[in-house]
Amino acid sequence: MERLQTTELAHYIETFMEEHSVPGLAVALSLHGQTIYAKGFGVRDLDTKEPVTPETVFGIASVTKSFTAAAIMQLVHEGKLSLDDPVNKYLPSFRLTGCDAGKIQIRHLLSHTSGVPPLLRKEELIQFHEHLDYLAHVEFAALGEPGQYFSYANDMFLLLGAIIERVTGRLYRRYMTERLLEPLGMHRSTFSLEEVARLSNVSTPYARRGANQQMTKVAWPTLGNYEVGGGIRSSVEDLLAYGSLYVGGGPDQQQEIVPAKGLAPMWQPAHRLTKDAWYGYALKTTTDYAGVTLVEHGGGQPGVSSNFGFVPEKGLVCVVLSNMENVPIRKVWLAAVNAALGLPLAHKEPDAPLYQIDGEELDKLVGTYACAEGGHLRLFVREGVPVADVAGTEFALRAAASDTLIFTDSELPLRFFFKADRRAWAVLLGMRMLQRVE
Repeated sequence: MERLQTTELAHYIETFMEEHSVPGLAVALSLHGQTIYAKGFGVRDLDTKEPVTPETVFGIASVTKSFTAAAIMQLVHEGKLSLDDPVNKYLPSFRLTGCDAGKIQIRHLLSHTSGVPPLLRKEELIQFHEHLDYLAHVEFAALGEPGQYFSYANDMFLLLGAIIERVTGRLYRRYMTERLLEPLGMHRSTFSLEEVARLSNVSTPYARRGANQQMTKVAWPTLGNYEVGGGIRSSVEDLLAYGSLYVGGGPDQQQEIVPAKGLAPMWQPAHRLTKDAWYGYALKTTTDYAGVTLVEHGGGQPGVSSNFGFVPEKGLVCVVLSNMENVPIRKVWLAAVNAALGLPLAHKEPDAPLYQIDGEELDKLVGTYACAEGGHLRLFVREGVPVADVAGTEFALRAAASDTLIFTDSELPLRFFFKADRRAWAVLLGMRMLQRVE
């Protein structure tokens, strides 16, 4: 491992924070379980000006998903369930109106390939039986058969929490705390907002709101059953301890929580996202990044942008947490990984190829796409150039293939899907599949 470029990394982070108006941010890196870098930047609260430290508690949002997946793998390792088991083996009342619930296996929940699209969120539901009743009655058009398409479906992922409860006989939160958080020494990590209120050194979440995009304090989301996929609040120090589960060298290897080889299936490619990236079980994998494997997951909520991951071949873990929503926090995470690998901080995956798309091909993509969870995209052509309107903001695009457009400012892909040789019926925007709205 190369000498860590700490001065250059700090400058990169400070520039990023200024450019994206991020109040506070924390970064940490470990190598084979030993912390090699942990630093806070900015403030956890704009009024009090209290500084961020490596112990500052932030939301981690969807990074929580890998914790739930790890708990499932723990139960697999103990022989208490199989990933091939149908969901309704453990949840007999599991029914869906839009597709055959009996075909959906635990592995489909873990990999977001159940065929169920993003649904209208019901954060007021706090018991799993209420969610099972909601799923039995909500109407939707299935994306396809289980395993055929990838799309975030938080209402399906949270069923993993119900399965954990059914198999262990313990409340989801209690099981997660007793079997993962406490054995790892993650004493500043919790699902409970009541506990967050009693902790010191906690970040204040911020967002931009209103016509003037004013910096505004926002409340922690209560989430209800969605805590299964987004409810942990934690610090970068605690998340390094969690990362040690995957690469070894953790704080207490005497009490084996789940062997690293038992977690390895989580980052095996299950479903292709882009040319270079795959989704596994609550983790995304880039199979060849400068000769190593990048494994990661990001998260976003009101007042939260997060990214966690590791490089298994190097024993490297990297965590970035911030108290500002909707910022491209992965850029900081990747810069920190690059610093540890001895790569230029700006190194990234190869850009998608340039493709000369013709008018007929573009016409098949043009239209409006949406999902019940709130995602909305309108694609149109202005002076021969494709433009995406996402939630009222326009973005210039370029083509990388006849079915893929790229946001020119972020290199984020828009991948379109076809049935027969007609207009695209859906598009993958980030992690969510949006279907064409007629």
